[in-house]
Amino acid sequence: MQPSRALLAALAFAAGPAFAQQEPVVLKLAHSLPPTAAAHTRFIVPWCERIEAESAGRMKCQIYPAMSLGGAPAQLLQQARDGVADITWTLPGWTPGRFPLSEVFELPFFTSGREASSRALWDFVEKNAMSEFAGVKPIATWVTGPYVFHFRDKPVKSLDDLKGLKVRAPSRLGNKMLAALGVTPVGMPVPQMPESLSKGVINGALVPWEVVPPTKTHELTRFHVEADGPRTMLSSTMIFVMNQKRYDSLPADLKKVIDANSGRETSAWISAAFTPADAAAREMTVARGNTVYALAPDEMKKWEAATRPVTEEWIKEVADGQRLYTEARNLVGKYTKD
Repeated sequence: MQPSRALLAALAFAAGPAFAQQEPVVLKLAHSLPPTAAAHTRFIVPWCERIEAESAGRMKCQIYPAMSLGGAPAQLLQQARDGVADITWTLPGWTPGRFPLSEVFELPFFTSGREASSRALWDFVEKNAMSEFAGVKPIATWVTGPYVFHFRDKPVKSLDDLKGLKVRAPSRLGNKMLAALGVTPVGMPVPQMPESLSKGVINGALVPWEVVPPTKTHELTRFHVEADGPRTMLSSTMIFVMNQKRYDSLPADLKKVIDANSGRETSAWISAAFTPADAAAREMTVARGNTVYALAPDEMKKWEAATRPVTEEWIKEVADGQRLYTEARNLVGKYTKD
């Protein structure tokens, strides 16, 4: 005997709450770059695939690239804090003054290899700087690859060549470093940089290689200056954070999935994901016929000496600055040796 339609409807209604509970948790994830950018393709999409697979489809991301949730890049941190987005990827350097302690990793000639320095940054933040992450749960903290100078119209091979130039800077300490080198720093998020380069508002930009293709920097500049050495001339810190209340609202097993894809090794994995993008962008720039060259070692020593006051000033500005600087430096050394 077939059940009546009325009985089937009643059974479906009764099962409704159970089926509703099986609906996947959808996390809104926002960032500032286009979906062709290395950050999107090499870490954000793979990270989202991980949490979906490890939660057996019970949790997934809805990604909003290129600020498609609205707002400006500098507002991404606040969007995560306010719950406009559940997760955001952003640069602390876009919100000067909000990360005064972890900013130590943005000092000139401070970091080493990206994976080692990213592990060091996570440890440093976990011990000393969690107060900077009020309202959000850190998923990962890492450093960029080495910053490279990209100039529109002329090669720069000495401090004298820098004088009078206007260059895009990534952060507060990036501004200070450029000023110490005799450059006029112009602070702006990456998405604003291409127009400023194309119109000649700035003579050059300071960005890592992986940013070059999505911003067409290789088409807008002709000369590219690298600083080779055991310590990176400049890096920025990056953070991947989740709204704390959203995390707290998850069931315990889904929290475990987020936790398993957070932390020191996740930070190192994300940082390493950019390495092939750096290499590909450099090759693309060389293939275009642009000039890519390294500073002479003696000249680089002059640049390092010129920027030393930036470090000395940071140590004086920050409470317990010398201890924090030494601890961060030792962590970089620890993981570099390991």
